[in-house]
Amino acid sequence: MPPKRGTKKKAQAAKVEVPVDEEMQDVESSTQPEKEMSQPPTTAVAAEESANEESVASGAEGPSAKKLVLTPQERAAKLEALRERMRASAIANRRDLIEESNRAKHNAKELARLERKRKLAETLREKIEAQETGEDLERKRNWEYSIEEDQNWAEKMEKKARNADFEFHDYDSTAHRKYEKDLDLLRPDLITYNQDKERALGLEPGTLVTVDETGRAVLTAAALDRGTMTSGASASGTNAEVLYRDANSLSYADNKPSEEAIDRVVNKLNNDLDKRGKWSRKRANEDEGDVTYINQRNKVFNKKIARFYDKYTTEIRDSFERGTAV
Repeated sequence: MPPKRGTKKKAQAAKVEVPVDEEMQDVESSTQPEKEMSQPPTTAVAAEESANEESVASGAEGPSAKKLVLTPQERAAKLEALRERMRASAIANRRDLIEESNRAKHNAKELARLERKRKLAETLREKIEAQETGEDLERKRNWEYSIEEDQNWAEKMEKKARNADFEFHDYDSTAHRKYEKDLDLLRPDLITYNQDKERALGLEPGTLVTVDETGRAVLTAAALDRGTMTSGASASGTNAEVLYRDANSLSYADNKPSEEAIDRVVNKLNNDLDKRGKWSRKRANEDEGDVTYINQRNKVFNKKIARFYDKYTTEIRDSFERGTAV
């Protein structure tokens, strides 16, 4: 009996439907690993953290699980410690910045001016306090000085009053005043003088003291007891005459100064020449540095401005010279 019409087509369709379903299952099974691999890492990390939390919550054993999680109080304390360190660091940086800025602003002249102002303020405060209490301020200050300091101060004031006359009278008085000023700067070599005196009087080396309270060379007590001076002077009378020369002596130009003495005289003459050159009307510009003026009037004006604004413009000028100015 022949098959019915259409039965063959249905059988073929059934045969085709089975492979299609199998292919869909194979495709779905093959795409599952790709989906798992295409998940972002944050999802995996979150999943791992949730697993760790679940293990801790369930009382999982092991020290590593307990160390991973901090309590809210511990987290707050740690955050507060970090904030405190940040505040301390900011305060320290600010303090260092202010100190550096102050050092750059206040140079040596500015510090000296501030010190003078401070001393003046202290003096005024002492005067006001003395007026309020009725005390004599000068008498109170004199209690702090010794007799030697008072005598030295009186001599200094007398010398200052003597040298206060700078008027030109004649060339002789000017030369005499210069001679007295050089005598004040002169420092005699008492050690060399005592050595020469010992040789002239026939004394043993080291017998004479360098200088006493009055400023003169003297003999020691042991030398006076032995009578060394009398015997030495009688034995070396010629040397004593050479040492203590007078107008009747024929000995001259036989002294040989040391190298230190020669250098001291040469330095004194060079200093006098330098001072004379600086006090001249026509001064060289070598000591003034760069020339920033076009005439004498402009020079005076620039000096006046520099006294007030150099402390602000020095850093800017140096930056321009270095080429680092903004």
